[in-house]
Amino acid sequence: MQNKELKIERVALVCDVFLFSCYTGLSFIDAWNLTKDNIGVGIGGNKWIFTARQKTKIASHLPLLPVAEDIIKKYEKHLMCTISGKLLPVLSNQKMNAYLKEIADLCKITKELTFHIARHTFATTVTLSNGVPIESVSKMLGHKSIKTTQHYAKILDKKVSEGMLTLKKKLV
Repeated sequence: MQNKELKIERVALVCDVFLFSCYTGLSFIDAWNLTKDNIGVGIGGNKWIFTARQKTKIASHLPLLPVAEDIIKKYEKHLMCTISGKLLPVLSNQKMNAYLKEIADLCKITKELTFHIARHTFATTVTLSNGVPIESVSKMLGHKSIKTTQHYAKILDKKVSEGMLTLKKKLV
């Protein structure tokens, strides 16, 4: 999806907002609510998102990955953002999900795409499968407990295998 050239503006916009969520783990409503005030400098001098999840009111502090930062820059002068004061031109959840079905067809993705899949992708593919500890992922997702994160992100066979290899080396 990330590498697909989408020529229809509304489709490209929805793809970008979806990818932003894949790289931040933000839910639809939390991405919708973002403003420039939610961006600040965090640990290491890099840009972070500082917000509280609407659903749980739990603080969520997220270092911005370059892809997400590029998407913010791309839309900083977008008319919808200028008028609304929002960080991204997020459409209604219903429209986002309808256009994601169109994007899935264009990208030949057989899995049903919904905006919620982006949050799941962040938890599994972007963070956990790249070695980010589950405690960190849980904090970034704004979960109240690790149990929620464990339910969210299936334990990946690759992670189990790597963990056991590390243990095996320690025990030899």
